[in-house]
Amino acid sequence: MKIKESFGSKLFDAVNIFLMSILIIVMVYPLVYVFSASISDNAMVMSGRVVLWPKAINLIAYERLLGNPDLWISYWNTIRYTAVQTFLSLAVTSAMAYPLAKKGLPGRPLILFLAAFTLMFGGGMIPTFLVVQKLGLLDTMWAIVLPSLVSTWYLFIMRTFFEGLPEELEDAATIDGCGTMQVFLKIVLPLSLPVLVSIGLFTAVNQWNSFFDALIYLNDRSMYPLQIMLRNIIIAGSNVQGEGNTDYIETLKYAMITIATVPILCVYPFIQKYFVQGTMIGGIKG
Repeated sequence: MKIKESFGSKLFDAVNIFLMSILIIVMVYPLVYVFSASISDNAMVMSGRVVLWPKAINLIAYERLLGNPDLWISYWNTIRYTAVQTFLSLAVTSAMAYPLAKKGLPGRPLILFLAAFTLMFGGGMIPTFLVVQKLGLLDTMWAIVLPSLVSTWYLFIMRTFFEGLPEELEDAATIDGCGTMQVFLKIVLPLSLPVLVSIGLFTAVNQWNSFFDALIYLNDRSMYPLQIMLRNIIIAGSNVQGEGNTDYIETLKYAMITIATVPILCVYPFIQKYFVQGTMIGGIKG
């Protein structure tokens, strides 16, 4: 039997569809515009004639960028910084969150208080720089990875998720002879895949888009990540290879934005299912 919808229900659906359509347009339009501008003639872009679709298509900006060895060096640096930090961040955060999820942990309230304290107060940029300098980490990958390795917010989210896992599963594994580490690796982590993927995605995106830490801690140009090159082109207006490339600088900017954005856009569809699950769990239990 078909249920007849009320006028209020139909109006609610119509308003939702309208608002979601506007939101989609607002989010998709910048992506389309940036790509169109990157393959358009530079004069067309500068004159504002590129609104949605490309004008006088040419690929000179991509040819210049893809032929520049600095791009591939910075790409490799960004990939390894992101991969190492995401892996270590998940490993350390989960290793901290799991014992903190146990109410019988000695000193648990104090540890949680000290962790929460860092959400409100931090040492600041200069003390952090001095610590990195004294540890001899300047101009190394670890200067980028270690200072932001653990996020207290993600730690609390993961701890809350671990608290919601059935204790009976861990008890059954312990009775079968599993130790604490085996329970953690073989029972807890596989069940925590949604929250791990969600936090991993946020961590990876933050590191992929980060440039400030590299600007402070790295002086060696061969260690620069992709975002430093992007910053130099977009903000500083520097050319690619020290040449007078002002005749295509606008398309070069948009091409660099496209190249820097595509990898993250390609990864997201493959982990969307886990990402949605993880964010919903965090919203319900947090």
